[in-house]
Amino acid sequence: MTAADVRGTDPGDGRISTPSAARSTAWSAAAPATPALPPLAADRGPAVPDWSQVVEHFREGLVVCDADGVVRHVSPVAERLLPEVSAGELLVAAGVDALRGDGPAEFTHHGRRLRVRPVALSGHRRCWYVEDVTESVSRADALLAERARSAFLAVVGEKLGNPLHPDRAAAAVVRLAVPTVADVAVLVLAPRSGRSRWWRAVRADDQAPVVDSGMLPAPALPAAIEAGLSGAEPHEMDWLVEQAAEAGWLPGLDTVGAVARVVPLPGREAPAGALLVARRADRWYDEADVDLIRAFAARAGAALTTALLYRDQAEVADTLQASLLPVEPAPAAGVQWGTAYRPAQAGLRIGGDFYGSHQLTDGGSVFFLGDVSGKGVEAAVFTGQLRQCLQALHRVETQPGRLLKLLNDALLETTQAHGQGRFATMVLGVARPHRDGGLTLTLAGGGHLPPLVLRESGDVEVVPLRGMLIGVVPDPRIGEVTVRLAPGETCLLYSDGVTEARGGLRGDEQFGAERLLNAVAGCHRMPAPALAERIEQVTCDWLAHGDHDDIAVLALRATGPAGRTPRHLHAVPEPGAAERTREWSA
Repeated sequence: MTAADVRGTDPGDGRISTPSAARSTAWSAAAPATPALPPLAADRGPAVPDWSQVVEHFREGLVVCDADGVVRHVSPVAERLLPEVSAGELLVAAGVDALRGDGPAEFTHHGRRLRVRPVALSGHRRCWYVEDVTESVSRADALLAERARSAFLAVVGEKLGNPLHPDRAAAAVVRLAVPTVADVAVLVLAPRSGRSRWWRAVRADDQAPVVDSGMLPAPALPAAIEAGLSGAEPHEMDWLVEQAAEAGWLPGLDTVGAVARVVPLPGREAPAGALLVARRADRWYDEADVDLIRAFAARAGAALTTALLYRDQAEVADTLQASLLPVEPAPAAGVQWGTAYRPAQAGLRIGGDFYGSHQLTDGGSVFFLGDVSGKGVEAAVFTGQLRQCLQALHRVETQPGRLLKLLNDALLETTQAHGQGRFATMVLGVARPHRDGGLTLTLAGGGHLPPLVLRESGDVEVVPLRGMLIGVVPDPRIGEVTVRLAPGETCLLYSDGVTEARGGLRGDEQFGAERLLNAVAGCHRMPAPALAERIEQVTCDWLAHGDHDDIAVLALRATGPAGRTPRHLHAVPEPGAAERTREWSA
């Protein structure tokens, strides 16, 4: 039973009911002559117990005052909670402000959390109920704090799930730490190449934290940070604050009495970094705060480790990708090169088409353009192997037909050893300059599309070059032809990504050889780079941003005497040029 069970009884009416026991107690306290309620008549049942003794066992304490504010009764619980209140004294003399009001109140008294509420009695008397709510308030506060921590860590997990770049991840970590766990947060990554990158977030009043970053040589790192990077967790508060202040990491924070912690951020084999958090002395880090910082650091370490791993993999991929990209032809006397390249998968920047050139000791150049089966990374790797073979073989053989056969043997050996079953089409040639500025091209074909020659007159010739695929059968039949370029004339090599590009009104019509001839008609005065760019542009316009195969174009132009290229007056075909070319090709 509690005091609430006896609140409705007024002892003055001589009746007993459970809801009014509190008033009965108050009356007995105010009237010493009748310390207890009179017993009931024998014919009305058993004797009623002494209600003053019952009240002593209530969870709530009771303080009863008369109409003049004099305390008439103080229960044992009230005596323990409010030792200043004494029977026979004025209630206000106890000096408890919460007992002077007319409504309920909650306050801290002698280290305990108390809740009081007044209840009016008859005759202008008043009864105060006093309850110790310290434990319930502590449990409620702990629950709220735990909910706040869980909500904070949930936000941390969400915000740190996206950045895949170490810089953005580190900036997000320090930004999230302020102001929940720190007024200033500094994250230092593990040294790389003898230097450590750091990020700092500083609390700004009613604004988002201000984030900046910097670099420190590894020997200049504070000892506490070095300990954190080694996996330790320094705990000397004043020592940490001094080191952070000496490093210039605590702007705007009064270091006198400030507190700080350093925790490592878990990584794969060693900590990915160390986190320093600092705040004012009135926000001391208790054990719950330290646990929260460690949980935050664990999530931050996982995010940073992922970002660092992604960075390392991206660097490896970029290095390998750069080695697989088509290499611009080497400068050669009397030759102007033009190239264009667009892989099928633009995000990879690599594909199965390739081109390039190598200088010969006699002043000539070996040049080539080809297409391997497939596309994407596997095709790019195969093109890398093919280019490496060419780079080695051209030093022992310069005759195009025999060079292609040597390349065929090398590819067969490679594909059979790895079980790849890949093949390539290719045009390989040797260009030798003449004194008059012209070029002699000796071309060998391995199953590739025939080159085009743009004559000075404006005519477009299709070179009748045939041959078998490279890397399929031993001793393939290789076609070979010699072409003479006068100064200002151009030879154009291209991959099937141009002629087989699908587009048009319905999106399924091939660009085809005829449209290619029309596209280059009238372009005989164009420099080689402009011509290659034009072929790529008209092909992409035909595609209208649709899917396509790898596109590669290689143009070589005879520059004329002293390497001077005649100026071109028209960047696009003249009216009627397309019709003349169509008639010629027919």
